[in-house]
Amino acid sequence: MTKSVDTRLATFFNTRKLARVVGVSTALGLATAIVPSALAADVDAGDYTAMPAGTNLGLVYYQHAERKSLYTDGHKAPLNARLDSDVGILRGVHFMQLGDYIVDPQFLLPFGSLRGKDDTKALGDDSGIGDLILASTVWLVNEPAKRRYFGITPYVYVPTGSYDNDHALNLGENRWKYTLQAGYIQGLTDKLTLDLVADVTFFGKNDEYGPAKATLKQSELFQGQAFLRYNFTDAFDVRVGVSRLWGGETKVDGVRQDDEPDTSKFSVGASYFVTKGTQLLVNYGQDMSVENGFKEHNRINLRVLQVF
Repeated sequence: MTKSVDTRLATFFNTRKLARVVGVSTALGLATAIVPSALAADVDAGDYTAMPAGTNLGLVYYQHAERKSLYTDGHKAPLNARLDSDVGILRGVHFMQLGDYIVDPQFLLPFGSLRGKDDTKALGDDSGIGDLILASTVWLVNEPAKRRYFGITPYVYVPTGSYDNDHALNLGENRWKYTLQAGYIQGLTDKLTLDLVADVTFFGKNDEYGPAKATLKQSELFQGQAFLRYNFTDAFDVRVGVSRLWGGETKVDGVRQDDEPDTSKFSVGASYFVTKGTQLLVNYGQDMSVENGFKEHNRINLRVLQVF
């Protein structure tokens, strides 16, 4: 007799040292807790380029992602897991002079939808506004003639997004988060540029986690990103990137979840200035490996940037 989805998933998690996890909703609620976090500090190649004081940027992002498998301890769950998302971001940036440095106070407002499908349809869905993000880079190195930049960016994630503790999927996280990120850009040749970015995220607690309103805590999450860009012209480039996440284990009411994402991914894309002040960017990406959580099989990122 074929096992039910709940039984198959519970058995799978039990054999992976997660005997406390039973039922599809509970198991996947824990597994998908890292989905918003994993995307929090992603950047695009070129983001750490300093612009002249007085420059304003308006950006709109759109990402469609399809997750078609679920992992714990590096092992794939024996079910047809599916989690799709469509997420947008509105972003405004203002460059200004502060003493000897260029800084860029900015905000990012996510919005969109998440949908469980197939054997993980019990996750349900959610749509609405995500947590407001406030940030500002300060450039310690700003050498446009050498195409060399180094900046440090603190991010603050304000828990303003939609959240319901009875829902497995939420766009908001019901907790404060703080990220410290550093980015370095170096021109290697006249046409080839290297971007290196690293960050660490610190998490406040969510004291309304799940139907029982448990307390969720999370250890520091680290990320490293690297990109190579090749400019065919001043207006058109292609780029490839890799990223790695580690750390970020959660505790629920003091019980360790052994759920570090330990995820690596790649992306390829291109950007083009259709006018002097309007840039279009497209990236395609996939997860290469996932230790815990959903694995992204297809991810499309689109971005429109307007210089004012």
